[in-house]
Amino acid sequence: MPAPRYKSNSYKKVYVRGPGNRTLIHYRRKKVGKAKCALCGAQLNGVPRGRQAEISKLSKTEKRPERPYGGYLCPKCLKRLMIKKGRNL
Repeated sequence: MPAPRYKSNSYKKVYVRGPGNRTLIHYRRKKVGKAKCALCGAQLNGVPRGRQAEISKLSKTEKRPERPYGGYLCPKCLKRLMIKKGRNL
């Protein structure tokens, strides 16, 4: 019987071969989804993939790219946005 904390859907069952050829069940955290662009949904490069607790331990520059809207928009959408804003001035 698993501990109650492992019954939630945030854990993944991993079958591991144990001593005496026994199959053991280990519970691991599921992988977090990749960061996506807010406009087009493309995968964002330079953004780490991990749980909030793991990402909070990284330095500020490791968390997202060093540009406007870094970690929120992909470069293509950012370029379109900057052109759009420049034309409206």
